[in-house]
Amino acid sequence: MQEEAAYLCDACGEDIVIPIDMSAGAVQEYVEDCPVCCHPNVVHVEVEPDGAIRVWAEGE
Repeated sequence: MQEEAAYLCDACGEDIVIPIDMSAGAVQEYVEDCPVCCHPNVVHVEVEPDGAIRVWAEGE
């Protein structure tokens, strides 16, 4: 299974690579500051039964 994924920062458009904590469940949501511009993003993670991971972010 994949242990990293990426999302685009809602503010600066930078591609941000994040680790995925598979033990946190199949549907996750948390706030993370962009390491480039410091804008807070609400990060959404969905892990499909086949192990595929979907990640996207929205501005807080």
